[in-house]
Amino acid sequence: MSSQLWWYCARAGGIVAWGLLSASVLWGLVMSTKVKPPRVRPAWMLDLHRFLGGLATIFTGVHIGSILLDSYTHFGLADVLVPFASAWHPDRVAWGIVALYVLLTVELTSLARRYLPNKIWRRIHVASLPLYGLATDRRARDAASPDHVRGDRGGGGPDDRAGFRAAQAAAIGTARAGHANHADRSAA
Repeated sequence: MSSQLWWYCARAGGIVAWGLLSASVLWGLVMSTKVKPPRVRPAWMLDLHRFLGGLATIFTGVHIGSILLDSYTHFGLADVLVPFASAWHPDRVAWGIVALYVLLTVELTSLARRYLPNKIWRRIHVASLPLYGLATDRRARDAASPDHVRGDRGGGGPDDRAGFRAAQAAAIGTARAGHANHADRSAA
């Protein structure tokens, strides 16, 4: 078994979580607009949105669990739960932790939606837009980091950087469009 197995699991878990979060946010924005796919039942659309968000949360857990098991970074529980507690890239890890807390808040309040006033739930749920921006920025910074150049711990590097910079721009544009759509709907 490779000594880098947990590192690769952590990277894969993070990338898959980001992809699922992207799909969930984009699908949520589709649901919130009047442009809906033809012949698709609203209940199915909501189920898919919830499923994608739940999977994103699970793969975030895989990402964090694998980091805890990896021997390269030597993360402890406080390092993955307390912003700036990690000695290894404290700014990037802190943003990841903040994104984790926003993700958990959005997911848990979605599970408890029937017990919350709709206005409060909607305001919390709109936090998924900055969450998407945070997660994309975190992923772009990892891709641009010299620590992630192929051969040093696998993945990343210059080829990866350009794609995630484009994804970062798309995330910011999507978040702004979603926020504008939500503001328009609130004003109406």
